Order: sequence, then C-alpha cells, then structure tokens
Amino acid sequence: MVQEVEIEFKNLLTYDEYNRIYQFLPFKSVELFEQTNYYFETKDLKLREQGAALRIRHKNNKWVLTLKQPHSEGLLETHDELSPDEANLWIQNKTTKKPDVAKQLNQLGVAEDELIYLGSLTTRRCEVDYQDTTVVLDHSLYYGKEDFELEVEADTYVEGDAVFSHLLKELNIPKRPTDNKIKRFYQAKLESE
Repeated sequence: MVQEVEIEFKNLLTYDEYNRIYQFLPFKSVELFEQTNYYFETKDLKLREQGAALRIRHKNNKWVLTLKQPHSEGLLETHDELSPDEANLWIQNKTTKKPDVAKQLNQLGVAEDELIYLGSLTTRRCEVDYQDTTVVLDHSLYYGKEDFELEVEADTYVEGDAVFSHLLKELNIPKRPTDNKIKRFYQAKLESE
C-alpha cells in the first residue's frame, strides 16, 4: 500500500507577501508548474465529517487518486495511480475500485459508488529545498476565486515549524489560520451556489 504522512505548515498570503517570499528564496531558478485537483465527496459529506478528503491530482502527465485522513502528526495520505481513462470515468461519476484507497474508504464507511465529483482547483506551484524542508509557493484558482499560499513541507513537525516560523518572522508576514485547499474549495463552492 502506498501511504505517507504529510507534515506541512500553511499560510495564506497577499500578492505582495507572495512576491516577497519569491524574491527572498531562489524561486527564480526553479520552474513553475501547474497541477489540477479534482475533488470528490458523498452527498451527505461522510468524508468531510471525518476530516477526510478525496482527490485526483493531475500533475506531470500522471493521475493519482489520494485519500487524506487525519493523523497525529499531520495527514495520512493513501495513493493509487489511475490511467487517464480511469480518471476521466471518475470525473464522470463512474468510479472504479482502486485497492489501497478502497480499503481506507471502507474503514470510513464509504463506498465508491456513493462518491460524486464536486469540481476542480488549479494551482500554479513552485518549490525550493530550504533548510531540510520543501518551501512551496502556490497560486490557486477555483470558482472564480484566487489565492496565494506558502507551504512548508517537512519530515518532522519540529523542523517544519522552525522553518515556517523563521520565514514568516524574517519577511514580516503575519501568521494566519489557513484552511487546506479542499476546505477553501468547499467554501467557494457553497458561496457560488
């Protein structure tokens, strides 16, 4: 089973703050890339109620189905690769059973045929390695909205928190409570209905 624990720190940014971080770290030397997340949920929001989220991400010509669940140190991610045809079927609400994600969904009391496609969020992303972490700048577009975000991904909570706090302090950026992308996506979807 392909699983990993994701430890990350997030902060929404203004466009100015985004540019400050972009200039401060060597982002000019890395390529900006685009990824799209396609989100799924049950009609009665079973995943959301359990703090879980399900997406297909299209990045670098790969399609990956990922279930995110709460974990004591961050989020537990379970992955299954999809073919382009399988991904297309999922987006048309014709889900196919994928072994690792299906096992985790079953533990949450969710069947694949209950899942419905909600919509997509596209992110323009750049990443740099910095002090044993990965620092990410995201510009995301969804439901007529856009936002800018700093993410620090680390192997341990202590490392990630130290780098995250250092960057915010060094660049005089206030720490803001920041929902993850799927929560921001849900909010924008509700506002658009």
